[in-house]
Amino acid sequence: MRRLMLLRHAKTENDAPSGQDQDRRLDDRGRLDAAAIGDWIGRHPPFPDLALVSPAVRAHQTWEIAREAMKRLAPQPQVEFLSELYGADPAQLLRAIRMASASDPQRLLVVGHNPGMHELALTLTGSGDAAAKKALEDNLPTAGLAIFDFATDDWNDVAFRRGKLVLFTSPKLLKQISGD
Repeated sequence: MRRLMLLRHAKTENDAPSGQDQDRRLDDRGRLDAAAIGDWIGRHPPFPDLALVSPAVRAHQTWEIAREAMKRLAPQPQVEFLSELYGADPAQLLRAIRMASASDPQRLLVVGHNPGMHELALTLTGSGDAAAKKALEDNLPTAGLAIFDFATDDWNDVAFRRGKLVLFTSPKLLKQISGD
């Protein structure tokens, strides 16, 4: 069994001071949301063994804040920053996921960007939680997390329509559950 966790970066400023999209930083809400989703991950094992993170500032910041929130509750995963995750479409994202077979983690977390991450989540879903599928249909929101299980022992066998959507959550959904 392999577990894949897709995490979209948290909420960002509209424009970076440099004018470069890759330099956009998290805004105040984004920092709070990244911490909330990291805390949630840290309280809901199994934990990721490896994180693949886009090098864009907003993805890097999301990962660092989430990792900090997780670290008091969960073992720290290995991390790799992959330039090919920035602006990746579902096929490119799937290639990066399959390349994880080299280090062979049981559980993999990918921190990236829409529209690719949302499209990947939709195309990986073959079965799973009906309510999660419905919630994920329209969008993978900022700091949204989709978790998939694959009935395989090899990341190379991960394929479209083969994933079981175990759970979808976001900071907004977490607030609704807690009543905040």
